[in-house]
Amino acid sequence: MTRPVCVSCRSQLRKWRLIASSRSHDRKRSSWPPPRIVHRRNPTGGTQVSTGAERISLFAHELRWNDVPSPVVAAAKLHMLDTIGCGLAARGLGVGGEALSVAVEQGGRPESTAIGCEQRLPAPSAAFANGMHCHFLDYDDTHTASGTHVSVTVVPAALAAAEAAGASGRELLIAAIIGSETAIRIGMAAPLEFHRRGFHPTSVCGVFGATVAASRIFGLGPEATANALGIAGSLASGLFEYLGDGSATKPLHPGWAAQSGIQAARLASHGTTGPRTVLEGRFGLYAAFVGKSETKIDSQLAELGHGWETPNIAFKPYPACHFSHATLDATRKLVNDRRLRLADVDRVVALVPADAVAFVLEPAEAKLRPRTPYEAKFSLQFSIAALLVDGRVGVDTFTERRIADPQLLEVARRVDFEVRDYPTYPAAFPGGVRITTRDGTALEVDLPHQRGSSANPMRDQDIRGKFQANATLALGETAARKLGIELLALDSRSDVGDVLVHLGRAKSNEPGVLSPTGG
Repeated sequence: MTRPVCVSCRSQLRKWRLIASSRSHDRKRSSWPPPRIVHRRNPTGGTQVSTGAERISLFAHELRWNDVPSPVVAAAKLHMLDTIGCGLAARGLGVGGEALSVAVEQGGRPESTAIGCEQRLPAPSAAFANGMHCHFLDYDDTHTASGTHVSVTVVPAALAAAEAAGASGRELLIAAIIGSETAIRIGMAAPLEFHRRGFHPTSVCGVFGATVAASRIFGLGPEATANALGIAGSLASGLFEYLGDGSATKPLHPGWAAQSGIQAARLASHGTTGPRTVLEGRFGLYAAFVGKSETKIDSQLAELGHGWETPNIAFKPYPACHFSHATLDATRKLVNDRRLRLADVDRVVALVPADAVAFVLEPAEAKLRPRTPYEAKFSLQFSIAALLVDGRVGVDTFTERRIADPQLLEVARRVDFEVRDYPTYPAAFPGGVRITTRDGTALEVDLPHQRGSSANPMRDQDIRGKFQANATLALGETAARKLGIELLALDSRSDVGDVLVHLGRAKSNEPGVLSPTGG
């Protein structure tokens, strides 16, 4: 049973819906793009550069639909499609549903749809559940230069906020673009610095993207949005310690960031304040999480509204850590080009950038014999073995049954690694492989850009095909195809709730029921 909605809550919800409705119509356009450096007058005299939070808030408030280049809109649609498909695949496989279970137990005001739940949940709860589902398979996109899984924090927050506010498809898409551009720029200001300190930038940076997306949808002005971003800084979190024992805490990170973004926006709408110097301050994000306050944040934020990073977000062709992808594709290329059989392979050497080692290659014993299906996603040895044995790496590769397969484990022990200095890293996830055959022949392939990146793109039809395969696991083929068409036409919808309701009908199978197939 849902709780009754108090008068003040009804009033606030009505206000958000009116704001979202008004934004779906053309309004008089303000001067755009804004100047690259925004200034404000210091009361004591002189000119003072605005803080990062203030600059992001102005960008979020002023951006209009017609300001966004059509390739950016097209990319945003595909990334939303891909993210939702990843969540539906997890639901269909019966994994990643713990956050949904908690959300259903807690109940609350019915506002937004969660994947696999026909009863609407409070917007923060739906964002939490969807974030976990969408990231659980580690199949969702990555912006390489910022080191963040961008869409999996921003999209769940934007979806939940938009449905709660009765927003249009255009308002949902523009909010997602604003959120993605924000999270990316915050990550790019300190590339790899979060990783090296053990923090997950997907959630640490993503909470700001989720916050600004929700703030846009809820109609917060620049002042309130800056406060929301200040609040979000105290909610930023996410540790890489899951790598120590294969725990599945990583999928919680984007869900927590997504729900925190909605809560930060709502708190600000009710008058809670947050520090404007949340990014660059003495105790701000960079000082606290990377140990330095001098970063590239000024130059990164200067590009908001001028340069667009959304088209540079990379899709994933494999449901495994992105550090593995180029090496897997290099392996596939050698196998196909040389028509190698498993019996031909004596030794395999994975060629990787140095930062990949701690994520997908060491400690060796855990990578050679993964303890959990989730840990196997971060084992390049296991993934290469699966590719050599099964001819593919898919959502059915990482199951309890497969990680115990004696043949896979034996082949994984043939895999070693070698660190290489790739000029394209960290702007890309490069990699390669050297395979030595039984007759002593050494074969080698290097890929400077992983497939799915802007420099080595997946075709649109392949991205749509990935969605169709993923969504079919939870919805069936016909319903998945219909949903895909509707998601790609979101900008024609006056109320996104009519589309998102289909997510609640996703059905779950028992974990591990699928078996590998060729292809």
